[in-house]
Amino acid sequence: MRPKKVALLTAGGLAPCLNAAIAGLIERYTSVAGDIQILCYRGGYKGLLLGDSIVVGTAERAAAHVLRSHGGSAIGNSRVKLTNVKDCVKRGLVKEGQNPLQVAAEQLVRDGVDVLHTIGGDDTNTTAADLAAYLAKNNYELTVIGLPKTIDNDVIPIRQSLGAWTAAEQGALFFERVVAEWGANPRMLIVHEVMGRNCGWLTAATARDYQQRLGRTAVAPGLGLSRERLAVHGVYVPELALDIAAEAQRLKAVMERAGNVNVFISEGAGVESIVAEMTARGQEVPRDAFGHVKLDAVNPGKWFGDQFAKMIGAEKVLVQKSGYFARSAPANAADLALIQRCVEHSVDCALRRESGVVGQDEAQNDVLRAIEFTRIKGGKPFNVREAWFTDLLAAIGQPVTAATAPSGH
Repeated sequence: MRPKKVALLTAGGLAPCLNAAIAGLIERYTSVAGDIQILCYRGGYKGLLLGDSIVVGTAERAAAHVLRSHGGSAIGNSRVKLTNVKDCVKRGLVKEGQNPLQVAAEQLVRDGVDVLHTIGGDDTNTTAADLAAYLAKNNYELTVIGLPKTIDNDVIPIRQSLGAWTAAEQGALFFERVVAEWGANPRMLIVHEVMGRNCGWLTAATARDYQQRLGRTAVAPGLGLSRERLAVHGVYVPELALDIAAEAQRLKAVMERAGNVNVFISEGAGVESIVAEMTARGQEVPRDAFGHVKLDAVNPGKWFGDQFAKMIGAEKVLVQKSGYFARSAPANAADLALIQRCVEHSVDCALRRESGVVGQDEAQNDVLRAIEFTRIKGGKPFNVREAWFTDLLAAIGQPVTAATAPSGH
């Protein structure tokens, strides 16, 4: 049955695709099915639980294109897991004794929503699947169509997550400014911490994009501005085994030769070691509603800086994080093209009431389709044997020693 009303929500952390996806969905419905009503829940699942929504009328449809020039999400995000009852009660989203899935389901029924579009990562979309399953058991047909948003680019089995290309590009731009700090102090160690809890794709892609930009940049070695001083000297991701002593010896040689060292690390690299140290000291490891370690609290960049500083003879360590800068940018041309393809397919799926997460299915030759929710998982590792990555490490003289079996993209 053709839907009469659709709803949109964005959830989880920001990514450079949210506003573009919102705009694309609104415009696509307006173009091919203008009679279908649209509403947006404010603040993701929080807005759904509280019944806080925006009705998308004629003026809102006409203005939707403006969103593409802005980063973030105009309708707002939140990190809410509907199956985490304790957290929902604690945050005042449901009352004691209420089931968040039931509260959300009843709100969708009251609002008359036939199709729910969720724009988020694996947690967002699997939560939506839980909601659809709950409604199906209670004889209410809800079509749920997800879009894969994560700058980590680690959703199984999706080839390319929306916003990840832009985040890598923006991280490279960020480091172009930060790297100038090498001249602020002799023997500087600059640690560029990049987002990526379990997957090193974004760190690797950011380093690649930066090195490519550096290759097109003029330098003046005779005046001290050599390409080596500006280059990336180490890239550390969760999928690579790290021999700190051996790497320190290699980086010390760079320090002696160039006078400074620049390294890129994934925020998830080294977390197991940091958590083990905190636990041994009797410290509580802070976690979010999904049980993930709060990476900003354990501070991986500082840990890496502390590990390397004395061993390579650094006089000063500067740790800079590009995550919030990169993830809040508007989508670039490559992402906009992918988002548009996914949006058009999502609306087609909605009109025929087909649920799933729309993305390039790696198990089916990267065909764009609505992938079954049961197959959606997070934490896909980056394949450190990718040719472009091994070429990057070879160029900077870093050995490739995989810590996990090659998998994914």
